[in-house]
Amino acid sequence: MSKLYIVPTPIGNLNDITLRALQVLKDVDYILAEDTRQTSKLLNHFEIEKKLVSYHQHNEHKSIDRIIEDLKQDKTIAVVSDAGTPGISDPGFLIVRACIQNEIGVEWLPGGQTRLNLLKEETRTIVFYESTHRLLKTLTQFAEFFGEDRRVSVSRELTKMHEENIRGTVKEVMEYYKTHVIKGEIVIIVHGNEK
Repeated sequence: MSKLYIVPTPIGNLNDITLRALQVLKDVDYILAEDTRQTSKLLNHFEIEKKLVSYHQHNEHKSIDRIIEDLKQDKTIAVVSDAGTPGISDPGFLIVRACIQNEIGVEWLPGGQTRLNLLKEETRTIVFYESTHRLLKTLTQFAEFFGEDRRVSVSRELTKMHEENIRGTVKEVMEYYKTHVIKGEIVIIVHGNEK
């Protein structure tokens, strides 16, 4: 029976993925991936051989009709993003809406967010290393788990000629990077929980 699965993937350690997510990735007919290179690393790590189809913000409008046709032919499809849950700040919303309009089942798997849940109570300063293409997604998840008012610092290209340090609340830093180019190596420092 056709179904679209929304599958969260780990933010950091690949082993944080849930057993249920792994089972779905093994069982579906194919996987829609925001970045097939990233998803290939995950599948290879768990020795899962599955067809990957590129599905990202630049092609999702063109892909929907084909995906809906596959689902109408009793295919099962998983949607994954680079890290986290698709549909929050990643591709996924449009295909979910199309499935609902076509009365095709959609199932959300619970996220592997255990680590962020634990860290939200951490009173010590937390340091993250992040890639440029995941910075906004990570800040969005920080807002969700730590709160928009948690103080953070995002540093790019530390000790290099184009070093940049942006400090403020999670919300303020997110707003800054929505309108500025994100390049280079990134370190995020999160203020510990004082409550």
